[in-house]
Amino acid sequence: MVYILGLNGSPRTYGNTYKLLKIALEAAKELGATTEIINLYEYDIKDCIGCLSDEPLACRYPCVIDDDMRKIYDEILKADGVIFATPIYWYSPSGITKRVIDRLTALENMIFVSGRSWVEGKVAGVIAVGNDSGEIQLISLMYATLNSMGFIIPPFALSFFNVQGDVLNDDETLLEAANVGRSVTLMAKLVSELDF
Repeated sequence: MVYILGLNGSPRTYGNTYKLLKIALEAAKELGATTEIINLYEYDIKDCIGCLSDEPLACRYPCVIDDDMRKIYDEILKADGVIFATPIYWYSPSGITKRVIDRLTALENMIFVSGRSWVEGKVAGVIAVGNDSGEIQLISLMYATLNSMGFIIPPFALSFFNVQGDVLNDDETLLEAANVGRSVTLMAKLVSELDF
């Protein structure tokens, strides 16, 4: 059984971002995955302080910053797949989503300690929600960053909603969100059978 973690980067705990993430994880459950949602705004996650700039080996797990990111690290390390769900803020993810991604450098940088990124082989998907444009730029940015860290990005692992209103009234977007959950779960199952 695979474990798919959902990271909700919206301050609106039960808004459209959360709703699409919940639908993605329900689809993952239908394929036998265990799932969990973490609402990032309920955690104290500080900014990356750029240890890597001074000494590459200084940036490593566990991060020197003593905050709630350590709990997020633990869940990501247990997960086979991670779905990042974020509102669109000026063509970019929310601040807390960006902080989490920046802080994942401590796991990625373990390549210099153990010979591989600690997120290598984990599967990722992205859900972006806003009432204006910017979703393609956001998803492109996140895909490039996550893939560079070692995450696997399968087909159909993206969903976006860029209009005002309740996402539950948009059947096409709901299907796309479910496809994110399915795609991440199916790829995570395939990867779990490999010695990755």
